[in-house]
Amino acid sequence: MASDELTRKLQRRLAAEHAAALANQCASEVNPVNPSDPVSEPLEKAVVGIVNDATSELTAKLTRRLDINEGNATPKQAKVFNPYTEFKEFSRKQIKDMEKMFKRFDSGKDGFIDLMELKLMMEKLGAPQTHLGLKNMIKEVDEDFDGKLSYREFLLIFRRAAAGELQDESGLMALARLSEIDVSTEGVMGARDFFEAKALALKVSSKFEAEIREEQEERKRVDLDRKQRRAAFKELQSTFCS
Repeated sequence: MASDELTRKLQRRLAAEHAAALANQCASEVNPVNPSDPVSEPLEKAVVGIVNDATSELTAKLTRRLDINEGNATPKQAKVFNPYTEFKEFSRKQIKDMEKMFKRFDSGKDGFIDLMELKLMMEKLGAPQTHLGLKNMIKEVDEDFDGKLSYREFLLIFRRAAAGELQDESGLMALARLSEIDVSTEGVMGARDFFEAKALALKVSSKFEAEIREEQEERKRVDLDRKQRRAAFKELQSTFCS
């Protein structure tokens, strides 16, 4: 196939260029000599080993890309974050309240709360922080080290608050306490023993299911009300048109 031939040509060309660059670099670092001087055997073996490793890695990547393009392999899918399944210790209402709060202060609408947005949030909550304090707040829950808070990392603040893992004087504790989102009694993370945790888990599960049923009933009521208003409008319209 043409694509296979193109892949092989790219592999040979990139491997040759990489080998030449590595050989020149290694030779100049060990001892700057003339190009005509013979290369020592240990240096030659080291260069060959590095080139072989780089070529193998490049070959694997090109082969993987070729398989994906031809439908023989599928690209890795990013893990989908579901707050309701990952943060089961919180009720649906709590998670929705936290999501609303996150979106309200995500002024850039990029799915993250950066340092300046966190600064504004803490000022709005009445607990302003220093620049260093804000950086430390992010650092405590910044799992991917990107210097800002994702929605999942934002939820981690309330999980740690519910579990009693935050110091009272910390900025994160102030955020959780002043957010008007009560997480002090919902989480199983802070339960004192296994049986208490089990009972709370069952309670949360039942409450979760009850909230889903309540939402479904509310949607049914809204739909029924809409149908009734539509029917009344049509009846009134037919009266005027007759």
